[in-house]
Amino acid sequence: MRNKILAAIDIGTNSFHLVIATVNDKGIVKILSKDKEVVRLGKGSSDMKYISPEAMERAVDTLKRFKIICDSGKAEIRAVATSAVREALNRLEFINEVSERTGIKVEVVSGVEEARLIYLGILQAVNVYDNRILLIDIGGGSTEFLIGQMGQVHFANSIKLGAVRLTEKFFSGGKFRAEDIVSAKLYVRSIINPVVRQIKEQKYDFVIGTSGTITTLGTMIYGMKNIDGISGFNFNNFKFTDTELYGVAKEILSAENTQRIKQLNGVDSQRADIITAGAIILEQIVKELSIKDITLSGYALREGIIFDTIDKEHNTLLKGDMKNIRYRSVINLARHCGYDETHTVKVLDIANKIFDSLKEKFGLDEKDREILEAATILHDIGHSISHAQHHRHSYYLIRNSELLGFNNDELEMIANVARYHRKSHPKVKHLEFNKLSSLNKSKVKMLAGILRIADGLDRGHNSVIKDIDINLNDKMYNLKIIYDKDKDPALEVWGANSRKELFEESFGYNVSINY
Repeated sequence: MRNKILAAIDIGTNSFHLVIATVNDKGIVKILSKDKEVVRLGKGSSDMKYISPEAMERAVDTLKRFKIICDSGKAEIRAVATSAVREALNRLEFINEVSERTGIKVEVVSGVEEARLIYLGILQAVNVYDNRILLIDIGGGSTEFLIGQMGQVHFANSIKLGAVRLTEKFFSGGKFRAEDIVSAKLYVRSIINPVVRQIKEQKYDFVIGTSGTITTLGTMIYGMKNIDGISGFNFNNFKFTDTELYGVAKEILSAENTQRIKQLNGVDSQRADIITAGAIILEQIVKELSIKDITLSGYALREGIIFDTIDKEHNTLLKGDMKNIRYRSVINLARHCGYDETHTVKVLDIANKIFDSLKEKFGLDEKDREILEAATILHDIGHSISHAQHHRHSYYLIRNSELLGFNNDELEMIANVARYHRKSHPKVKHLEFNKLSSLNKSKVKMLAGILRIADGLDRGHNSVIKDIDINLNDKMYNLKIIYDKDKDPALEVWGANSRKELFEESFGYNVSINY
C-alpha cells in the first residue's frame, strides 16, 4: 500500500462527505482533502422507503463532482451508503443509476457495521483506545450506538431515528410549535427505550459524540461560552456537559421557525431546519441514559472507511500503536515539515530533564509534559515556510494542522509554547496568547521558558551537549553542562544564556550555566 491514495465517500441521509488520504508503506495516513454536500437523500419521506427522483438527481450530481476530484488525484474510491439507501425499496435502482452515470460502486452497510466504521474513525481522533467508550452518532436517518474498547466492539445497535427523519415526521412545514415538540420528545423516548435498556446494562468510561447534529450542538455550546465566537474553533476533543446541552437545546426549541434558528450562534445554516429534531434526539438520549458529559470526535464514518480499507490490506491498524494517536500525529506533522530530527531529540532530552527538576515544586503534571514534548518536536517546523519569523510560522502550522487526539485548548497551548521558543516573550497584546485562561498562560510561560533554554543548549544543532546536571536552591538554578571534549560549548552556553530570562521570570530563579 506504498503511497496509495484512498478516497472515502459517506453517502448519508442528510449529507454526502468525501475524504481523500494518502497511505504510506507503514500504514500511516495523511488526510489530503475533505468535501461535503447537503443532498437530503431522505427528504420527502418520513419512513425512508423511497428515494425520490429529485433526491436521486441531487445525489448523482454530487457524486459526479466527487468523482472528478478523486480522478484528478488518482484516488481509489470506496463509497459507503447508510440509512436512506439501505432502507429504500428502490435502492438497487439508486445503486445502478450511480454506477452507470458516475462509475462509482456503492457499498450499502448495516447499521451495526456503520457503527463499527465510525468507531474506527474516532479511535484515530480521540485518545480513548484503552477506554471502554459509548459512541453516539446521530445521522439524518438513523442513530448509531456502540460500546467498544481497544478496537473491539462489545455492543452495537442502530435505530431508525435521525434528524431528517424526525423533521419530516413532525416539523416538515418549517415551523416548530410547542405541541409538536412535546409529541416529538415522547416519540423519541419510545423509539430509544429498547436500546437505552440495553445500554444501561453495560459499563463505559466515556461518551463520544460524532457527526453533524452532535458537533453542531457542541459548536453552539462553545459559542455560548466564548464571547469571541466560534472563529477557528476545532471541535475535536471538545467536551460539553448535560447542563450545557440542556441550555442550548432550550434556546433552539424556543425558536419558532427556521429563520430564527439561523440567527443562533454556531448553527450551520444548511442544518438550521433539522437541528431542532437533532437537539430533541440528543437531549432525550442524554436524559434517559443519565449522561453527564460528551466528548466530540472530528473523525467519523468517512475516516473510518479509510482506516478499515487500510486494515483489510495492511493488517496493522488494530495493533497497540493506536494508543499513540497524539504522538503519531505530532511526528507526522514534524516529518511533513522536514524537521531536524537529531536536533529535536537532543532538545527534547534536555527539556524533559529540566521539566523533571521542577514539576513537583510548581505543580506540573504529565499532561503538561505532553504539551512541552509536542511543542518541542514542532518548535522549528516554521522553517518549512521561511527562516525569518519561523517561530510565528510554527504557531500557524500547529494551529491549522490536524493534530489528532488534542482538544482546542491543548492545541492552543502547544502552538503558543512553540511560538515563544525564541524572540519575544508572551505579552497581553498578543491576541493568541491572550485567549488562554490565566492558568494556561502561566503554564505556557513556564513550558516556553524550559524550551528556550533547552533549544539554546543545542544552538549549533551539533549535539555538543551530552548531558546536564541540575542543582537548585531557593534563588539559584545551577545548570552544569557535560559536553563533548572535542568541541567548544561556547555557542551553546551563549544560546541558553541569551534565552533564560523567560525561565527566570516564570520560575523565580536566577539561572547559572557553567561547565
